[in-house]
Amino acid sequence: MLSYFVSSLLFSSSVQALALQPAVPQKIILRSRPAPPGGSLKSRALSPSTIPLADFFKGTDLQWFGNISVGTPPQTVSVVFDTGSSSLEFASTLCGSACASQVQFDSSKSSTFVDGGRTSSITFSTGVGVDPVVGANYKLTLRSATDVVSVGGLQGGRVNLFLITNQTPTFNIDPFSGIQGMSAVAQGLFASLVNQGLPSLFSLFLTPNAVGHAEMTIGGIDNTKFSGNPTFASASGTGATWQLASSGVSVNGKTTSLLHTGRTIIFDSGTSNILFPTTTTEAIYALISPDIKANPNEPGTYGIACNRISSLPAVIDITFTSQSGTPFNLTIPSSELSVGPFANDPSTCQTLINAFDNLSLVGGSVLKHYYSIWDVGQRRLGFAPV
Repeated sequence: MLSYFVSSLLFSSSVQALALQPAVPQKIILRSRPAPPGGSLKSRALSPSTIPLADFFKGTDLQWFGNISVGTPPQTVSVVFDTGSSSLEFASTLCGSACASQVQFDSSKSSTFVDGGRTSSITFSTGVGVDPVVGANYKLTLRSATDVVSVGGLQGGRVNLFLITNQTPTFNIDPFSGIQGMSAVAQGLFASLVNQGLPSLFSLFLTPNAVGHAEMTIGGIDNTKFSGNPTFASASGTGATWQLASSGVSVNGKTTSLLHTGRTIIFDSGTSNILFPTTTTEAIYALISPDIKANPNEPGTYGIACNRISSLPAVIDITFTSQSGTPFNLTIPSSELSVGPFANDPSTCQTLINAFDNLSLVGGSVLKHYYSIWDVGQRRLGFAPV
């Protein structure tokens, strides 16, 4: 979920037959770190840990979430590990009935909890599901605090966090209690672990619900989840947003002058589908079917008769450039085209791209087809087909 704070908090966190260049696998050579003359290598203080992730599935894969522990004695808090955010916030007993659907952290039962006393709010540009964000309909009210936090058996010590004290009804469907930001700059819990010697990267194995066994490896890479070598691309910019420069988009091997244009694309593990500006969205749909139309009842969404979906080829390739200078594609298969029927018209299925001007963002519909490596220390993203 792409988010931004208000009040005193900082911004946190996507016809001519002109074929794009095909993806080319890149060989990655790993070298061990040499020991200094007359000395030995010191082992890192912390080793990688793997956290199982559950899939919030509601007709389509919406979010993947796992557990952290907060407080003394520890209370289990379920969170989305969200690359579109940078902070930790979760439901608390201060939220009351507004958070009735979530397990609520009780700060009065933690001997290490310290109230920060500062209130703020956070508004999201993308939501929990595939429905469009309208105004501030995805908004959390927060209170600052600190407490001890751990994940996967790794003790992060005392970190800054936020208690959710109120939330808009759009969050009522969430089976998880909060969000752990995993931005391109190590902050909070992750920064604390890195400072203790954990390697400054994490990996996501986000799988379709039918496959299961999704996981996050914090501080490392699980090489058993893919074959070959991952392809790495350098992250754009220097801020907290995970983003890559793309040279173009093609659909079923074809593109247009509008699509074959450079753009910066945000990678957000907390968003399930894809967002592009209106002109880009409609150019992509025009290459799939002229019958994909905007849904006026849910501005920003598009759809087509559900009985048409299975017959439509809709392979979307987004092209990037590897660190070795070679183009490669991230491919969204035709099976991702439908995200399920509209609530107001069950015979029409919503398609995976929502229009959102001035934003280009990809989420789970891309990531669940790749093993992804988020290398904070070297500011790069890696991908390997699964």
